[in-house]
Amino acid sequence: MASRRKFLQTAALGSAAALSGTNIIARDKKIYAIKDNPVVVSTWGFGQKANAGAWEILSKGGRALDAVEAGVKIPEADPTNQTIGLGGLPDRDGYVTLDACIMDENYNCGSVMCLEHIVHAISVARLVMEKTPHIVLAGDGALQFALANGFKKENLLTPESEKAWKEWLKTSNYHPEINVENRLYDKNKDPMPGGPSNHDTIGMMAMDANGNLSGACTTSGLAYKIHGRVGDSPIIGAGLYVDNEVGAATSTGVGEEVIRIVGSHLVVELMRQGKSPEDACREAVERIVKRNPEKSKDIQVGFVALNKRGEYGGYSLQPGFVYAVTGKTINKIFPSKSFYK
Repeated sequence: MASRRKFLQTAALGSAAALSGTNIIARDKKIYAIKDNPVVVSTWGFGQKANAGAWEILSKGGRALDAVEAGVKIPEADPTNQTIGLGGLPDRDGYVTLDACIMDENYNCGSVMCLEHIVHAISVARLVMEKTPHIVLAGDGALQFALANGFKKENLLTPESEKAWKEWLKTSNYHPEINVENRLYDKNKDPMPGGPSNHDTIGMMAMDANGNLSGACTTSGLAYKIHGRVGDSPIIGAGLYVDNEVGAATSTGVGEEVIRIVGSHLVVELMRQGKSPEDACREAVERIVKRNPEKSKDIQVGFVALNKRGEYGGYSLQPGFVYAVTGKTINKIFPSKSFYK
């Protein structure tokens, strides 16, 4: 019986390789990865523009790590994007503080938290990974490290974001909104929530032509947060996780709820158990609902995942979360399914 099962497994793997015509790597007689199938996946519709930057590298056979860094640097430098990098909405004291992390195919990772005055937080996070024995640098220490490595100190608070902050000060009503990415949503300008004029944290994952994965996540965090607040985005395992044997996942929304379940790591582990990217994301969202059903009705959290076969999927608490996918034959924005309809 055991010999027959082994024969069927080997035959199935051979048939899959023959049908697909791609270079499939076998590990322990299981499909481990598909080569020559680069793809990049990111949160929100504006991620499509970021994906284009990543695809420039992936399409030429470049490394996934270089691709995700280049991709998320695009929204970091966009002053009209009020939740990432330059132009991000400040905390309640008027300071723009950035959080970012990056992770490669070898479990190497770097992170910065509460970083001020530096546009490309993701690049500082990469240098933390590559130049120090640490994973996380925070606050003034992160800034000193960035300046010592040639980064330019800049004022990240644009006139538009300063105006919005001063308007908020009139009431100082702090309440995280469902789909904060829709704060500036204008149906006359954007085809869907998450379009060019409204957005949230960007999380990005890529698989390169060698079948290796990397990921990046960067944000200015919740608008008008308490000074010093850190969400899930720069926390390895919460806002981002990459396991090159299985897949990668990233999150968006109210980071505190993602941290409580170590969300991105959970999604990857569920994929390790054989779940599809979408089903893994769905189960993580359901974990948040189970933990606090009433609170989950009033917040948004979304996950998106990419596995080693190049399959992707997302799931969120509330409707409105979308994700962008770019590859050899695809360049599309997908609306995710949601727990609450």
